[in-house]
Amino acid sequence: MSSIAQLHTPSFSVRDLELKLKQVRLAHPEQALPSPPSSDSGSSSPKESQAEESYFLRSLKECLAIYEEPSRSRSESLALLSDEEVIMLANNGNIATYALEKLFGMDRLERAVRIRRAIISRASSTDTLESSNIPYENYDYSRVLGRLLRESEGTLVASTSRGCKALNAGGGVSTVLVGDAMTRGPAIDFPWAMQAGKAKAWIDSDEGHKVLREAFESTSRFAKLKSLKTGIAGRTLYVRFATTTGDAMGMNMISKGTEKALEAMQKCFPEMVVLALSGNYCTDKKPAAINWIEGRGKSVVAEAVIPGHVVKTVLKTTVRDLCNLNVKKNLMGSAMAGSIGGFNAHTANILTAIFLATGQDPAQNVESSMCMTLMEPTGLNGEDLLVSVTMPCIEVGTVGGGTVLAPQQGVLEMLGVRGAHPQQPGQNAQTLARIIASAVLAGELSLLSALAAGHLIKAHMAHNRSQANTPAASVPVTPGAGLVSRV
Repeated sequence: MSSIAQLHTPSFSVRDLELKLKQVRLAHPEQALPSPPSSDSGSSSPKESQAEESYFLRSLKECLAIYEEPSRSRSESLALLSDEEVIMLANNGNIATYALEKLFGMDRLERAVRIRRAIISRASSTDTLESSNIPYENYDYSRVLGRLLRESEGTLVASTSRGCKALNAGGGVSTVLVGDAMTRGPAIDFPWAMQAGKAKAWIDSDEGHKVLREAFESTSRFAKLKSLKTGIAGRTLYVRFATTTGDAMGMNMISKGTEKALEAMQKCFPEMVVLALSGNYCTDKKPAAINWIEGRGKSVVAEAVIPGHVVKTVLKTTVRDLCNLNVKKNLMGSAMAGSIGGFNAHTANILTAIFLATGQDPAQNVESSMCMTLMEPTGLNGEDLLVSVTMPCIEVGTVGGGTVLAPQQGVLEMLGVRGAHPQQPGQNAQTLARIIASAVLAGELSLLSALAAGHLIKAHMAHNRSQANTPAASVPVTPGAGLVSRV
């Protein structure tokens, strides 16, 4: 009995044909025709594109051969590689991530940005940047490329990144949350100072505190009254309400609670007149000693130890010179200026950048940027650096306000703090405050190092040009020796 072989004709969909053509293009990019239009009505997601490119990924050896071909420029060679293949070369150390724009050339800047986003995203714990709503397309990158790198203090991102590198080399940053309370301070008028004094005594009593707390907390399940601070000027009474506000920055929440508490208070003191719900005793968007002393929002301390060899190799200075500069500039200089909370180099730069990126109120950088930067030698023989920043007024939230905007949500998601924390209300906002303090620490460390190194270079050029280029101490060996006169 003869057997009959059945022939099966393979069938291909349009999608299969597209993938096959893509495989050929990746294998022989120099001979490839322009890509045919996609049959899909919409564009594929970054994850789908990543999967497709990974499926047709050439070996590292093949990609390296294409990239290093001497007959082509680097820009021309990169044009023959897929995004995934460029990422593979970058992750292998064959391409410097910071130099992508330079390598791709002025006509492919957007692709360089897209690839860097993918590299950063996949190296992070959240892995969301690559597919986030943070915009990057259709920008004229040629207008900003290289502009910031021409000024020593304009390299904010690069400088802070250097600070992060030094911090990571020392084992990272430790943070302590020492306070969490948003404040509102109404101004209340009374006919006479004696009546204002009686109201103050009532608020400070257990009975008065209980009445105000119950009224205040009835307005929100997140608002928990922590303290009441009172002050009198003539016949005007000021009350500083301090409360937790969950993951919201909390100004609207505390204003609502304060208004309700004052209504309850007026039943006991019908002669009182609420002049303003905010009597500047809070204090919001203005420099104030009360914020520096009592705190407002999240109060955070961030600290780290930088090994001495990292200070020399990454920061290009010495522990001794950094500590000396920090005392003379950040502590003594700010004290001479009568500063309130300004004992730092440039906290506002870092904080405001993160505020804008995460949807915070940028006007609150006034009090949120209050910071004291401290440095001291530590370790065996004092060869390492202990550095810290103390920030008592970081006013942030992860819900409400500008956090509802898609790009800002993308940044919050990348940081792992988008929205309200599902189990512990307030933890996301607290984590964001810790992140900000850590970033400020990096910025302070790098800028002070740049200032110290710049001072040393100028001194070397003026007084020591013929000697080897080694760091010189910024502290005179014999302070004021030239001013001593003989009698």
